[in-house]
Amino acid sequence: HLKAHISGAVFADLDRDLSGPKIPGVTGRHPIPTIEFAAEKFSQWGIDDSAQVICYDSVGGALAAVRAWWMLRWLGHDAVAVLDGGWQKWLESSQPVCNGFQESPVRHFVARPRPELLASTADVERLHMDPQTFLLDARTADRYHGENETIDPVAGHIPGAISAPYFDNMQPDLTFRSPAELRAHYQEILGGAPAESAIAYCGSGVTSIHDILAMQIAGLGEGRLYAGWWSEWITDPRRPIARD
Repeated sequence: HLKAHISGAVFADLDRDLSGPKIPGVTGRHPIPTIEFAAEKFSQWGIDDSAQVICYDSVGGALAAVRAWWMLRWLGHDAVAVLDGGWQKWLESSQPVCNGFQESPVRHFVARPRPELLASTADVERLHMDPQTFLLDARTADRYHGENETIDPVAGHIPGAISAPYFDNMQPDLTFRSPAELRAHYQEILGGAPAESAIAYCGSGVTSIHDILAMQIAGLGEGRLYAGWWSEWITDPRRPIARD
């Protein structure tokens, strides 16, 4: 649980609270949980239709914060934001913190799923070489090229994918670049196409959401999340890989 935190915050664990069970050889790391499981968690954390949610983590919002942000939007809750710069920026700004375990009153979260925000492995198998679809790989460039792979047992990327490292969305202090900078960055990547033509993936379905949020900040629309990622793609040796 949180030792020091922003007043009113509740703790969400990426593995325990924001992911479903991993099935070796079938799913990737951090699979999306069921709608029922996620709705129960959000209810336990006191989220209902009246709640404005702000998500933060200790890496500028690049991990658990964006996963929670995306899951809430996936289940129809648009009143959710990511704290720009995360916990570090909060501390650097000399904002107040508190200590100890904190709970919120249980409320009823009503899930209104938006399946259009997801792309399945079958979708990616069908679309990854489609010139009208932009498959964005949010991992570091070296992992995209199949170099220095220390997390997954197979190195490389999905053929047709474009390298779009999530870290390029941020400034050195881990805050997001300006909307104008992000717009220029993603317009170059997408060739002027809207974000709806993009499907983002990473290793395990976390940092890819950073690209999706960045495209929203840029005013380009909402891309889809490949809910399988590289760690699921490589479970079937028949699926192609590239290392260019």
